[in-house]
Amino acid sequence: MDVVSTDQVPEAERFAFWREVNAKLPMPYDLRCDPRLESGFRARVGFSAFGSVQAALVTIAPHTAHRTARLIRQSDPELYELACTVRGGSTITQDGRRADQRLGDLVLIDTSRPYQVEHAARFPVSRVMILRFPRSLLPFPARELRELSATRIPGTRAIGALSSQFLLRLARHMPELTAAEASRLSGLTLDVLTLVLGHALDAEAVVPPHARRRALVAQIDAFVQNHLGDPRLTPDVIAAAHHISLRHLYKLFQQEGRTVAGHIRERRLERCRRDLADPALAARPIHAIAARWGFTSAAHFSEVFRTVYGLSPRQFRRQSEAGHAD
Repeated sequence: MDVVSTDQVPEAERFAFWREVNAKLPMPYDLRCDPRLESGFRARVGFSAFGSVQAALVTIAPHTAHRTARLIRQSDPELYELACTVRGGSTITQDGRRADQRLGDLVLIDTSRPYQVEHAARFPVSRVMILRFPRSLLPFPARELRELSATRIPGTRAIGALSSQFLLRLARHMPELTAAEASRLSGLTLDVLTLVLGHALDAEAVVPPHARRRALVAQIDAFVQNHLGDPRLTPDVIAAAHHISLRHLYKLFQQEGRTVAGHIRERRLERCRRDLADPALAARPIHAIAARWGFTSAAHFSEVFRTVYGLSPRQFRRQSEAGHAD
């Protein structure tokens, strides 16, 4: 991931530096900041590419960004943006509509028409995941998408919630993704984009079946990751949360060459293995780590762990401790 930051710039010059950087982008912005807040201004943006989808993870202090008609005439790459709030909040205005974003909310922006993004002073720092992609990638009419711009897609219910979970996890792990891993995620990221916008437009029938299936699997995986610590996480719970039948859920995983229960167990073991190898958690009992990730029986956890990794949890922890000591 490539990073541009104000960290190495003197505090008094940071906003001026950031304003100049934004003015020189292929898609330039005009930035404004309350003079009283300029001294504490800071910004950091990490960039990554998921095929044709460009991702930017933006951590920013309060200010306002304008994409004016003059700047659009100066440079217009004809892109859409989908913004997902990771922390804090912002207000996006376009075409007379206003969207107040909260954690997990999604908003579509057409960068070929004027808009404004305000990161309000009530949040000392906001973090936003922005996906940029060409208009041609979406199978929806431009006139319908125009009606969707600057309209809040809640990240708390239905497809919006499931897509939001995927994007929030993507934002969390983006700094550690290799170029190869980002490339493998490119099709999946586009599928999720297509599904959430199709749902918002009530045009899911236009979304190709393979895209719907892959996006649904990604959303299910995000749901599982977020509920691993709940011992009540079962195939029935997963199916109900995604409004599909248990049979459909089993079929989805069968097509992936996996089982639902095996997927849950694999993810739980991965988390336990990570915690057992973490020196900061060396004093935490093994049974507490197992319980944290949904294993209700310490004996069962030990047996499953040994079967998968060839060592008992205690042996693995000792081996990891010796490795850290070396």
